[in-house]
Amino acid sequence: MTSRSIHWRSCVLLIVVVLVVVSCQSLPPDPATPHHGVNKFQNPHSHDPHGPQGWYALPDFLKWRWERLTGGAPEPDDDVYQVTLAHNDPAYLKSNRQDPTVTWIGHSTLLLQLDGVHILTDPHLTERSSPVSWAGSKRLVPPGLEFEDLPEIHVVVISHNHYDHLDLPTLRRLSQQRGSERSPRIFVPLGIKALLESENIPNVIEMDWWDQERYKGLTIHAVPAQHYSRRTPFDGNRTLWAGFAIISDDFRFLFVGDSGYSPDFEEIGKRLGPFDLAAIPIGHYAPRWYVQAMHVDPEEAVLVHRDVRARCSVAIHWGTFPLPGDEPLDEPPKRLRAALLEADISQHDFSVMQHGETRHLHADTCEGEPRNIATPANDS
Repeated sequence: MTSRSIHWRSCVLLIVVVLVVVSCQSLPPDPATPHHGVNKFQNPHSHDPHGPQGWYALPDFLKWRWERLTGGAPEPDDDVYQVTLAHNDPAYLKSNRQDPTVTWIGHSTLLLQLDGVHILTDPHLTERSSPVSWAGSKRLVPPGLEFEDLPEIHVVVISHNHYDHLDLPTLRRLSQQRGSERSPRIFVPLGIKALLESENIPNVIEMDWWDQERYKGLTIHAVPAQHYSRRTPFDGNRTLWAGFAIISDDFRFLFVGDSGYSPDFEEIGKRLGPFDLAAIPIGHYAPRWYVQAMHVDPEEAVLVHRDVRARCSVAIHWGTFPLPGDEPLDEPPKRLRAALLEADISQHDFSVMQHGETRHLHADTCEGEPRNIATPANDS
């Protein structure tokens, strides 16, 4: 066989492969599961700028970095960002079996106590949000509650596999702290269980959007979010992303996770609301042209609060790590307060907690009294 014939055979084979890939990717989605694509997950309400592997997002990424390089956005000045931790009461949290409370540990990590069940959202208590412990995004604020001060954790929910939300060292410690028989039940979106089991992390339950599970008197629902997943350059959107609704007999909690603004929130409110408390992200929103599909800004966070029919909300996903957004580190709560004023919503109804602050959750008010002596964070 001549080299010319081999060349033509290779060209024909390449064309066939391309046509097969294109035809597979153009298959219409199943109306029942429009977020299920071909060997990946997708957002039904928005074109995903990050792509199945992220390759065709490269021009946008380069444009964004060029804007920063040429003065389109200021580099964050981490040295002038200061936050005062609330003085927590770990002994109370460890002994609490009755009072409903919420504690903001930092970023998207909350400790929720309902009916004696202790719940962690996206637990991250290590120094870096990174694949390695010696480099990468480093905490600007220490955990508001150290690992040793946690009460026994019964339930963990993981919204997606990004390093600032799925922290394997924290999850390993949680699973080993009291042995496999008493390790927490971990609820994750589709595709993440294999990663955790490869790290010898047990008791993992995978869930698709709108699935529900019962555990320790709680009903746990996985709900839609508009985001993406990736832990390497080669696994984009191979695992699902989600929020979680956690419902007891007398309290309804929504953990949004990470999400852009979409019609999903109104649907969540209709199906599972109203909620007594929602945890809504307010950070990593700039520049809007680059991240709008994947992250709400503070003004959209107020819309989420209304769409899901939350009686009370707290702000998460800001001020803990130097996120790769262009907004100043202390800007999200300022813009949130302005958006609440514009929408005629009380700052008690959608509040900004301190790192480490614990609040009682009441059925008739969003104000609550803190279980600690707090010095206001520097956000002026």
